[in-house]
Amino acid sequence: MRSVRFMGAATITCLTLAVPAGNGHAQTVSQDPMAQRFWDVGIGQSQVRDLAQVLMDSIGPRLAGSPNLASAQEWLIRTYEGWGVPVRREQYGTWEGWQQGILHVDLIAPRVQTLEAKLLAWSPPTDGPVEGDVVALPVIAAQGDPDAWLPYVAGKWVLADVPVAVCRAPQELEKWARPETVERINQERSDAVRAWRVRLGEIGGRGLTARLEDAGALGVISSRWSNGWGVNKIFSASTTRTPHVDLSCEDYGLLYRLADRNQSPRVRIEAESQELGVVPQFNVIAELKGAELPDEYVLLGAHLDSWHGAAGATDNGTGTIMMLEAMRILKEVYPNPRRTILVGHWGAEEMGLIGSSSFREDHPEVMEGLQAAFNQDNGTWRIERIEGQGYLDAANHIPGWMQFVPATIRDHITLEFPGNQQNSGSDHSSFVCAGVPSFRFQSPYPEYRQYTWHTNRDTYDKIVLEDLAENATLAAMIVYQASEDPRRMGREKATLVDGRGQPRAWPTCRPPRRER
Repeated sequence: MRSVRFMGAATITCLTLAVPAGNGHAQTVSQDPMAQRFWDVGIGQSQVRDLAQVLMDSIGPRLAGSPNLASAQEWLIRTYEGWGVPVRREQYGTWEGWQQGILHVDLIAPRVQTLEAKLLAWSPPTDGPVEGDVVALPVIAAQGDPDAWLPYVAGKWVLADVPVAVCRAPQELEKWARPETVERINQERSDAVRAWRVRLGEIGGRGLTARLEDAGALGVISSRWSNGWGVNKIFSASTTRTPHVDLSCEDYGLLYRLADRNQSPRVRIEAESQELGVVPQFNVIAELKGAELPDEYVLLGAHLDSWHGAAGATDNGTGTIMMLEAMRILKEVYPNPRRTILVGHWGAEEMGLIGSSSFREDHPEVMEGLQAAFNQDNGTWRIERIEGQGYLDAANHIPGWMQFVPATIRDHITLEFPGNQQNSGSDHSSFVCAGVPSFRFQSPYPEYRQYTWHTNRDTYDKIVLEDLAENATLAAMIVYQASEDPRRMGREKATLVDGRGQPRAWPTCRPPRRER
């Protein structure tokens, strides 16, 4: 496997930059007039700040089946039409519609405190404010009777997750705590998980939520901590008749300790939500028709949907804005491309790559004529890596395309060929499995995974606007080069290997799930 790291000494068309005060970017970046034009429009005239603010602040989270996702799609269409870019919606299926209203969760005894909470997706609402005592799933004293505890949950809110004793990020513990403290905390955490699993086994873990609802529980309170200050993963409810609320690690621990020590915690919860029935689901496709090779394609992609715990900023609002802005740049600088340029704003990626997989199935002509596809789906910081995804010919094209990109962008990007498909859980995989060249614009992972991926902290303020502008300009430049390349990229595949270095099979495509 070969990795290429672009360094300044390898620059072909780019000059050494003198960065002026004020905007953080040079005015002249290239001796190539076309490259300079891309830079001027993408960096000097960047619109990412305003575009991102509308999507993340005004529209907000974009859960599949929600009115917010439909609003985001309508906004994309209006935006493209305002730029004179042909755009369309393509229905690929349906989903169960759901919309959240307000949520208030308050501790009212033994003291008063407003708690940090999120309503999980597709959770039923409360009927106005509902007060009740809080109980944790009990240890069963009477062995052999898994239902002995059920009468105790009637009319109560049930804590249904293992608590975390210390809600500090692991890297902070390792940096600041004594080694014996770290060892103690880690041991307590693992012991708590084991004890919780035993507890669930005693009461019959399978179908637990339905049994809680049958027993008359007011609802379920859970917590899925994401190993950082105040940050939780926010996904779907497990309930169907009662509310399911996620509490922050800190507040969940508070309720659990009070319940565990018989200090009579009581909460008041008001949750609004609305089931909207079956609603149609769409991809939004923008297009610049090829002037010479209209039946060959370069495809940019990013999923538009998100989970609903926050604004969906880095997953995947930044990817959406990156591709939207890239198309604006292309429309202004390169309005008559050699090959057809498409941008796919995919739906329901979070539900299983549904939008992009549906596009693959519905457009065999694009798969046949695809020169290359590029996807982005983890938008924290600058693009740092492009992997060849196992395509042998990628090494004969992408490094050359990258030479058009100014050194200030490309110098920190590692190219890896042929690649072993290290990251497969995003929309590029919908096309890789079909054997067509599809690649991933990859940003750094650690902070993204810990603090913003699927969390209640994935908000506009996490976006680094300078990086987003550079990412969009990079995408536009790469698309230009891919469109102009006189050669088609081949589809010969490298041998993939598993963790033991043994050959493994190329991934296969699964039919998209087009309804919920």
